[in-house]
Amino acid sequence: MRALFLTKLLFFASNVTLVILVLLSIKFFANKPIRKFNDTVEVFNYSVKDSKTSVDRTHNQRYLNKTEFKYILQWTSPRNVPFNSMGVGRSAFTSRNCPYTNCIVTSEKSYFSSVTEFDVIAFAGPEIAEFPDYFMPDRRARHQKYVFASIESAENYPVCSDRFDGFFNWTWTYKLDSDLRWGYMDIKDSYKNIIGPNKVMHWLKLEDMKSVSEEFKKKLKTKNKAAAWMVSNCNDMSGRHEFSKALKAELENYKLELDIYGNCGELSCPRSNDAICMQMLREKYFFYLSFENSFSEDYVTEKLLKALQNNVVPIVFGGANYTRFMPKGIYLDARELGIAALAAKMAEIIEDPEQYANFFRWKNHYSYHSKHESPETNEYCKMCELLNDDEKMKETTIIQNFREWWDGPGNMC
Repeated sequence: MRALFLTKLLFFASNVTLVILVLLSIKFFANKPIRKFNDTVEVFNYSVKDSKTSVDRTHNQRYLNKTEFKYILQWTSPRNVPFNSMGVGRSAFTSRNCPYTNCIVTSEKSYFSSVTEFDVIAFAGPEIAEFPDYFMPDRRARHQKYVFASIESAENYPVCSDRFDGFFNWTWTYKLDSDLRWGYMDIKDSYKNIIGPNKVMHWLKLEDMKSVSEEFKKKLKTKNKAAAWMVSNCNDMSGRHEFSKALKAELENYKLELDIYGNCGELSCPRSNDAICMQMLREKYFFYLSFENSFSEDYVTEKLLKALQNNVVPIVFGGANYTRFMPKGIYLDARELGIAALAAKMAEIIEDPEQYANFFRWKNHYSYHSKHESPETNEYCKMCELLNDDEKMKETTIIQNFREWWDGPGNMC
């Protein structure tokens, strides 16, 4: 009995000791601040583990001298946006025929003997805000670029903390003053030069633009429906769904209809038939609702591009300054007009073919393109290109007021 009692006592004591050690570890890591740029003290000692992919072994010399290839570590999950299209190794760059393909992507933190040996450590914005400090790198080197990456809006995914002030070196987002832009469009002038979007644009005034051709006006005559909206996400911060319902009801006073396609409406035009859907948009509809799901500066998505590339006048609803993306006079702003005035304006324009045609004068001077159309403008290609810019890599940049820059003054955390 005595031996049994001692055995139970020892077992109990060992469990108590284990619990105490776990609690002490949690307390230690929880109180451990994240490594900001000014905390960098690492000495570079490049070494490579033997357990690499075939791509790695092929370029083993690079891993030893760090002179030819560039290494990107995804600190957050590679399965979530915006990293889920980056692939592994060089595939993101070779598959897109990028001008530079010597960048290697991995999410394996043990790829090198130390995380300080990566050129870039990238953090996905929607995840990073929820990460406790002890999940962040505990070592960093001065040659590294810590990159905040997000294609999601700041209103939907704010950081709500000053702890990232002085932490990031570069930003890779939709904001127009990001170091790298993860946007949806490029704007070209009549000489095929990329001119925007930018914070300051020098547009031609609508009255100074050339009139559209008679041939183009004929294309517009096939339209017989007021407006369409294709939307799959029924949850939003902006209140766009309530606005659209009220607009739909108001348009009925003018015997006009707003057709809503997708999960949030009664009509269907699946993405698998995208070409047919866009043809329908071009031929049948006067207006398209380019409504964003949140109000954030510069947050303008493919919804606007969908209208501009398909001969439909966009009705915008978002937090952007839209003159950074379009000349005045080629779109309607739902938030500025309000429901009643917007419906009245739409009815007026539909009844006046000449007025409607003037909304397309911009097509004689500008064109809108998806960033994915060309390797020279593709977001992933631009990342590898930046890593090959020796001057940019040597330049010390620290975003001291990151929360202010990302969240903005009006964000409700």
